[in-house]
Amino acid sequence: MALPLPPGLVPSEVAFLCDMELVTVLPRQRLESIDLLSGATPTLRPPHRSNLPLWLAILLKKQRRANIVPPPWLHSDSLRDVIHLETMVDTKGWAPPPPPPARADSRGNARRFGAVDDDKTVLSPPFLPSCTAVAPSGALPYHWFELAEMLLAHAADDVYSASEVRSLLRDLQEVRAAKMRTSTTLLESGVDGVMSLRGVGAMELAESRGFVTGVVEGVRKIGASAEAVRREEEQRGGRDDDEPSDDDMGL
Repeated sequence: MALPLPPGLVPSEVAFLCDMELVTVLPRQRLESIDLLSGATPTLRPPHRSNLPLWLAILLKKQRRANIVPPPWLHSDSLRDVIHLETMVDTKGWAPPPPPPARADSRGNARRFGAVDDDKTVLSPPFLPSCTAVAPSGALPYHWFELAEMLLAHAADDVYSASEVRSLLRDLQEVRAAKMRTSTTLLESGVDGVMSLRGVGAMELAESRGFVTGVVEGVRKIGASAEAVRREEEQRGGRDDDEPSDDDMGL
């Protein structure tokens, strides 16, 4: 008999999905385009940069055929700004995610920044350039934690001041984990409680799903018990009103 699967994605599955994130590479050798299920990769021409899926970039890095350019948000100065934002400026919120690389015209049509008129390509997650060299600093993408761990594991020599970045990532993870635990207090008001998860990463959701769902289930049980007590009191009050008084009985 198969065991029941846990709800949602487990951390290993989140890390697998992160392999499809686009990162910027600096090729060392010429490499022709490769046809993948997600489309053809760009032709690599040193020293021109190109964007490739993370799994392919790590493979080329292991073969010493390319170097990985870390995104701007993985620099130590950017991580310090994010930690300062979440600990000093906005102690209850989360660092904002990077804006989508599209803009709308007066008719409501959206297109990519820098795209030509005949470019009909529509970008959607995880193919947003939120982990490439043109990503904004000070904003954490959806797969920030697992991508940083993979880059530090396989391309630490490409990350500037890797030891300091590791320390800042640990601090940021601890800050956001504590904030995730304390943010569940917003659910104490019952079904009307709202918990904002805008800016929370994929790995953080996978690791905290069991805790958050347990809190939600506990709040639901407490609300159901309070509702049952209220209905019982209303029914008891209704029966008391229906009983005849002494005046009604002529006493």
